[in-house]
Amino acid sequence: MICLFFFKLRKIGNERASRNIIRDAKIKSDEIIKNADIIAREEIYKRRETYEKETQETKQELRHLERRLSKREDNLERKIDLSTKKEKYLENLASNLSNKEKELNKKKLELDGLIQEEKNTLLRISGLEKENAEKLLLSRLEKEMEQECANLIEKHTQKAKETAETNAVSLICTAIQRCTASNTIENVVSTIELPSDEMKGRIIGREGRNIRAFEKATGIDVIVDDTPGSIVLSGFDSVRREVARVAIKKLIIDGRIHPTRIEEVVKETEKEIEQIIQETGKQTCFDLGILDLHPEISNLIGRLRYRTSYGQNQLQHSIEVSQLMGILASELNLDSQLAKRCGLLHDIGKAVSGEIEGTHALVGADIAKRLDEKSEVVNAIASHHEEVPIESVYAVLVNAADAISASRPGARRETLEKYIKRLEKLQTIALSFNGVESAYAIQAGREVRVIVHPDKVNDNVAAKICHDVAKRIEDELEYPGEVTVTVIREKRIVQKAK
Repeated sequence: MICLFFFKLRKIGNERASRNIIRDAKIKSDEIIKNADIIAREEIYKRRETYEKETQETKQELRHLERRLSKREDNLERKIDLSTKKEKYLENLASNLSNKEKELNKKKLELDGLIQEEKNTLLRISGLEKENAEKLLLSRLEKEMEQECANLIEKHTQKAKETAETNAVSLICTAIQRCTASNTIENVVSTIELPSDEMKGRIIGREGRNIRAFEKATGIDVIVDDTPGSIVLSGFDSVRREVARVAIKKLIIDGRIHPTRIEEVVKETEKEIEQIIQETGKQTCFDLGILDLHPEISNLIGRLRYRTSYGQNQLQHSIEVSQLMGILASELNLDSQLAKRCGLLHDIGKAVSGEIEGTHALVGADIAKRLDEKSEVVNAIASHHEEVPIESVYAVLVNAADAISASRPGARRETLEKYIKRLEKLQTIALSFNGVESAYAIQAGREVRVIVHPDKVNDNVAAKICHDVAKRIEDELEYPGEVTVTVIREKRIVQKAK
């Protein structure tokens, strides 16, 4: 019985515990359901807000797109209206042109008929044959045209002077004043001072072996004469002459002069000169602000240091032309860097070997083109002696800057014989014109003064003679700078009182 009692008591306890657990579980489940409901509602609210926000943004974007489409539609309508108006205008214009063309053709036919009728009337009145009348008319027209031509030349010359002379003079003077360059004159020989006359014998060597080895290694002639304390190196290749000059000085200082040592020193000196050439080219480009040149072109620029033309150092000449080009281009609102590049490279053809066929302008242009220089630079190089047509304003500026640099006082030298021939040719050209009494070349050939007969030549014809003389000088003579042609027409009346 006791066991049964305890069993029932345990059963009652388990039931109570179960009811408590069920009650607790129900309370927890209610709380969980309540919390889940709250979370779900919050989530629904958030999603609804996000949806409304996105919907609002979409509506705004759609309204914006609608406005843009409306504007585009309006623009298209306006363009269509304009196109329609243009088409109508062009149609009207074409119709008017067609009518005018018909009227012109009609008037042309009427004019041809009137001209023919006038010719027939003139032939009938003059009593001349057609050929004679034509000759007489052409003769008169030729005289009238000559007079008219002289008047036009005078008129246009005066107009050009009034409008261009002041600006041109100012521009060129500004460029020259802002550009200064030293002018070094080099010859085809170099004189080497010796410490003593004994050194001459050592340079010659036993049976002349040293001097022969030196001449073979350098390609330069060594002249040993009776001049005390000096020898002369002679050669047209200025680079090789510079190698020979530096090498002989090294040998004199070293004192060991024999064929083997000569070959070593010459090879060493050739490397040094080549290094100097490269550094000179790079430094020149750096000084001018031209930093993207091909190394081969830079090397050619360095070689110009040892080249001369009419006694003018080619590197200094090229630098001067480049500086002038930069100034002129700046004054004209052009690309000054491109202009300086054209000026620096215009004579690179002079730096290559004489074995290459062609003029230095064309050779230099080929090199520039091969190394991918701009077309303006290639044309400026090729056309600076007018061997090919000028295609850009930079080529015109190169011609001007080249002439300015070459024609500076003391920039170039020429032989006396060539100078006299040029003066004689100037006078001969001037004297070849009808009505010229005398002609004189003055100012070292920079000016030619032409005196005409005042009774045979009037002022207009004098202007035409001046123009024709200048034109013939340009076509037939080669000269640095420019030549001024001055025509003088002076009538003198002399009477003696007795």
